Amino acid sequence: MPTPCLYLPEILLAGSQPHVGTGLLVDEAGCVAGLADRDSVPPETRIVSLPGKALLPGLANAHSHTFQRLFRGRAENRSGGLSAGGDTFWTWREQMYRAAGFVSPEEIYDVARATFLEMVCAGITAVGEFHYLHRDPDGSAYSDANLLSHQVIAAAQSVGLRICLLRSAYFRAGFERTPHPGQRRFYESPAEYLRNLDDLATKYVSAYGVTVGAAPHSIRAVPLDQVKEIAGAARSLWGMPLHMHISEQMGENAACVAEYGTTPVSLLARSGILSSATTLVHAIHLTEAEFEAVAASGASICSCPTTERNLGDGIFPADVAARLGIPVAFGSDSQAQIDILEDARQMEYHLRLRDQQRGILDASARESWSSEQPIESLLFASASANGYAALGLGKASLKVGQPADFFTVDLNDLSILGIDAESLRSQAVFSMARSAVRDVAVQGRLILENGRHPRAGEIRSRYRSVQAKYGEYSG
Repeated sequence: MPTPCLYLPEILLAGSQPHVGTGLLVDEAGCVAGLADRDSVPPETRIVSLPGKALLPGLANAHSHTFQRLFRGRAENRSGGLSAGGDTFWTWREQMYRAAGFVSPEEIYDVARATFLEMVCAGITAVGEFHYLHRDPDGSAYSDANLLSHQVIAAAQSVGLRICLLRSAYFRAGFERTPHPGQRRFYESPAEYLRNLDDLATKYVSAYGVTVGAAPHSIRAVPLDQVKEIAGAARSLWGMPLHMHISEQMGENAACVAEYGTTPVSLLARSGILSSATTLVHAIHLTEAEFEAVAASGASICSCPTTERNLGDGIFPADVAARLGIPVAFGSDSQAQIDILEDARQMEYHLRLRDQQRGILDASARESWSSEQPIESLLFASASANGYAALGLGKASLKVGQPADFFTVDLNDLSILGIDAESLRSQAVFSMARSAVRDVAVQGRLILENGRHPRAGEIRSRYRSVQAKYGEYSG
């Protein structure tokens, strides 16, 4: 029988304030019961002392494609056969298609486990897996149409990570484009997709740590009428989150204008698709009016700065989002780097490089909606609570009644050496390295203890085998 537990760090960041000499009390269900010290808890309470550590709310990775971890570092050079335009997002996709065509169901599981383990070691407690591999390598359906979704979910369960499986719809290559052979594992008919989404949601309706969301891949891959149908089904049948790639590239905007006479976000706004359950991924190339439409709808944006800088997508105008009060979350996307706090600082640093000034988000938030939060609080909320909300998981600030999802950091790690309670959030956002992360808990249960995961050896070994095979396959 589980018993209440008091996690007692040197510094605790819960709610909006840091606390010293106070612990996090977790009830039998793994939810926060309050803050307490060693002397004020019932005698049956288990005490977990965390000397020399700070405890913080868990981080959320709101946009992930685990299989893309497989070719990390393999698509960084300009290779032969590129067009005269050079190496871009569109040529990078050929590497992605190669990896997508390679992985078997077992390899999808092994790659996902290694990717999720890396997330846990970076303090991530919840992930939104934007999953669009559905068929076998030749494009045929598996006997269980959700086989590959089950593999990814099982990988998260094996590692202990909370997962929202964002099942992606992919119906075409684009407006007036012929099907691309590299996409044959993505395609389903609209009827198949809705049926498979419903089956998946039904299977996991009561599963611990697993939820399901809908994800029309993009306006180029899903025509508007089908986006409307999916959004309606997600809202009326399941009340699930709706995620969608949007305006990552100027070419995507141009194709949408050619087909519909307007850009993607304007199209979604006038079609009634945007709502508080909607998360727009990337949203880089938006007009001011489009940002205002997002703000008015209550939708959120998931920015992926470490991937966007890797792919040369452009700079997300986060200052506009901050000025309008649009919630922003973060995602590791292509897995070029898995470090949500690096995404947080990079979002601000992109703006500093653009404007040759500092504190851009801080000034923008204060300009319009009178936010009194310092910049580090805004960025940490994006890395944690906003990501949870975007995945339909509520907020994650370690308040009473919320799941006890948290991570701890070593106060003696050189990246934050000398930290105190008041500077904890600022140093975590702007200075802390992943090496500082020591413990991770989901629903009050430690899945990483002092930097060790019980399945790490097996996970690493199996991933190395897949990588070796992929190296031979990709030449």
